[in-house]
Amino acid sequence: MNVTSHDPKVQPGDLGGLLRYWRDVRGVSQLDLSLEAGISQRQISFIESGRSVPGRDTLLTLAQTLDVPLRERNALLLAAGYAPIYSEAPWNAQEMHGVVRALERVVRQHEPFPALVMDRDWDVLMTNDAAPRFFNCFIDMTAREGPRNMLHLIFDPHGMRPFVADWQEVARSLLQRVYRESVGHVIGANTKRLLDELLAYPDVPRDWKTHHGSSMTPATLPMVPLGFISEGVVLRYFSMVTTVGTPQNVAAQELRIECMFPADDATEARHQQLLAAHASPQPPISANRMP
Repeated sequence: MNVTSHDPKVQPGDLGGLLRYWRDVRGVSQLDLSLEAGISQRQISFIESGRSVPGRDTLLTLAQTLDVPLRERNALLLAAGYAPIYSEAPWNAQEMHGVVRALERVVRQHEPFPALVMDRDWDVLMTNDAAPRFFNCFIDMTAREGPRNMLHLIFDPHGMRPFVADWQEVARSLLQRVYRESVGHVIGANTKRLLDELLAYPDVPRDWKTHHGSSMTPATLPMVPLGFISEGVVLRYFSMVTTVGTPQNVAAQELRIECMFPADDATEARHQQLLAAHASPQPPISANRMP
């Protein structure tokens, strides 16, 4: 799995070390980067050795070529002595108003199935009404302190884990998803800490990095469903993940919407019955009420 933990062994002001780090993460040589970016290999070598500081446009070209996430592009700019150009305002800041309104529309229109907005570390920022109603059919969500983390909810033996069908398979799949969907395909320090916390739960499979999929998934399904056991019946769902296109704000790049869909007609019918039988004691998480 070609994903590297974001843990550069360089000082924040060491531009050369940071650039080398991102080259190593992407697995490209100075020559490869030179050809892709249209910048001489000699200049790249001088930057990495600390013999020269590139112009801002040159540095941004290198960052774009290396697909460096926006948060880390700001770090590169600071290391070179330039001001950051990508806003690091929080996801619910005024400048994000248009994006937040769009997120609210998406999750609201996904009723009666759960939809959640999460940050890069899988902390839940916003939900529709169906999400807390669904999870409250299994556990008392009011007993869980915020901010709520979707992965902890699934892995915790006192959370949803007892109701997850094919637990070992689901755990492997979710751990692989952390890597697959990480911003810039790089695991940040917070996400690495989250992974360590998840792996500390009992009976988490240790072969998750090398596992190649489930033999228990029906051949007729194009994806691995996530099953929840309700009164002896397995409800099977799959999710679609949406991100903000062409983001220019760090928070915008790190947001993702996860919408759950029933994987079969029987689950869809059972889902409707389940929500009808359980009123939610708790409102959805909204943009104006942090979890």
